[in-house]
Amino acid sequence: MRLKIVLMGTGEFAVPPFRALLNSPSEIVGVLTQPDKAGRGHHQHENPVKELAVAKAVPVFQPERVNRPEMLEMLRSLQADLYIVAAYGQILKPELLAIPRLGAFNLHGSLLPRHRGAAPVQYAIWKGDMFTGVTIFQIERSLDSGPMVGRVETQIGKSETSGELMLRLAELSVPLTLEVVQNLEAGTAVFEPQDPTFVTLAPKISREAGVIDWSKSGQEIDCHIRAMQPWPKASSVLQRQNQPPLRCLVARVSDAGFPDRSLPGCSVIPGKVIEHQGRLLVGAGDGWLEILKLQPEGRKAVDGRSFVNGYPLADGDGFLSSESYTPRGQD
Repeated sequence: MRLKIVLMGTGEFAVPPFRALLNSPSEIVGVLTQPDKAGRGHHQHENPVKELAVAKAVPVFQPERVNRPEMLEMLRSLQADLYIVAAYGQILKPELLAIPRLGAFNLHGSLLPRHRGAAPVQYAIWKGDMFTGVTIFQIERSLDSGPMVGRVETQIGKSETSGELMLRLAELSVPLTLEVVQNLEAGTAVFEPQDPTFVTLAPKISREAGVIDWSKSGQEIDCHIRAMQPWPKASSVLQRQNQPPLRCLVARVSDAGFPDRSLPGCSVIPGKVIEHQGRLLVGAGDGWLEILKLQPEGRKAVDGRSFVNGYPLADGDGFLSSESYTPRGQD
């Protein structure tokens, strides 16, 4: 008899492993995903998990609250052996977790117990980790604390953004997911407890988290900028002499070409902006950083040289400190 599985997920991170399970010998008896949300102009945002399930003629359920009694009864009626969860976005209560015979298991985008929480991929880059990965663990009542049944590790690229890393981890999770499901079905899965002494937290990213602190080191700023892509984007305000401030969404920073992190006759002040040989440089806590790409508010992204040509700099121009403004809404 084939293993009966319910899938729970919403974002792009869930698509590759869910697609693999839909094409596997297991029987997918239902897919739960978040309710549709209206975008600008009242158009519905695309839900890739829903589209995948519909294409495979699998029943789709989109409850506002998955733990309500009527949903629990529906889940019991599916008689699934196993729940696989990835980026679902709702907390599963003990009554729900007790329904599947083999339990409920979550795909998490970090090497647990490091970076428990809603934003593990972003925090791995933000905190300068060299390695990350995907961990599959059994869901328990407390946050991301259950025993691990499988993991895959990978090195983080030096220029990789959180968006790029998220998609790569999703693909890396495919063979891991299939292997874990096979082991659970065969009764050979090894349950490894998490070491609580190594726990770090990765809470949900806020819009304010994107504001750059120029007093940090160049490496820390680079990690922060990459972690905030594609949302909320790292941002800062350029305060200009005798002109209104110019709000910028910074896309990428590099210190290539400035190994000594200093320039003759030019003191480094965090946030200070200068032009040097056609390059746009900003002072950080430990030297100069070159801005390779940035996006003035309401305009297209440009490289540093084009920005300097379009917005000539004056002595005293500089990006404000992280405490000096509150970011507004961004796409």
